[in-house]
Amino acid sequence: MLPGTEAGLSVLIPVYQREVSELVTALLAQLPDWPGPVEILLFDDGSAKEFRSLNRSLASLPGVRYHELPHNVGRASIRNQLANAAQHQWLLLLDNDSQLPDTHFLARYAAACNQAHLLIGGTSYEAVPPADPSLLLRWRYGHEREARPAAVRQAAPYAQLTINNALVRADVFRRFPLDESLQGYGHEDTKFGAELAAAGIPILHLDNPVMHDGLEPALAFLAKSEQAVRNLARVYRESGVGTDSRLLQTALRLRRMGAARVARRALGAAAPALKRQLLSQHPNLLAFDLLKLYWLLSELAN
Repeated sequence: MLPGTEAGLSVLIPVYQREVSELVTALLAQLPDWPGPVEILLFDDGSAKEFRSLNRSLASLPGVRYHELPHNVGRASIRNQLANAAQHQWLLLLDNDSQLPDTHFLARYAAACNQAHLLIGGTSYEAVPPADPSLLLRWRYGHEREARPAAVRQAAPYAQLTINNALVRADVFRRFPLDESLQGYGHEDTKFGAELAAAGIPILHLDNPVMHDGLEPALAFLAKSEQAVRNLARVYRESGVGTDSRLLQTALRLRRMGAARVARRALGAAAPALKRQLLSQHPNLLAFDLLKLYWLLSELAN
């Protein structure tokens, strides 16, 4: 049995522009299912006043610690700060737009945490597409690309790692903090996974998904996806990380074949049409893949 199976749990939730009372209330109801003390840490990362006002009352709940940062520090830094403030031996990382799947979420983690140093529960999405057409791209991407069963994720455990819905030993996370130099959105978990793989840290993927409850409009999702591609190019150039990514594999294959420049020009010419398609009421993920390939080839050419 690993150390920490009967130890305390710190639930770490970075808060940004969202009310989190529903998530916190659901977690509090399940605290008896964890065999040890539990705390819930809420760090607000520079939200607007109306969201801070909504969430401040949560500080009065037993076991909840609420803190407001004076300005936004970003995805990696806020999680590192939460981990450093945590008091217990296990950390449960949750995004603020997550909802628990049922009343046995913590119990499943408690039953499995003696099997690995890091457990990934996964993400799910509503089965029915949203009525708002602007949300269809984000829903389709999540439903078809992110909502993967544990058996599929375990086949490539480090490549399928996500820091949302991750239960990790505190000593492991503090040994491998997230890279705060990555700007904006994306791939801090890619570098984290590569570091864990190199160190031989065991990972177990579980079917214990949270429901993603924060679909973004297509324009916002495209902007964040382009930033993620820039981060992928950066971690590859600086550390050789990310080669498990099919997108990066395709770009590197084109470069080895001497076809990267031609492909970049062709995709650049098609980019406006690809964006229009993705903003339509019938977004196609092949168009999304091609647009991301254009972005990546452009980054790698710089």
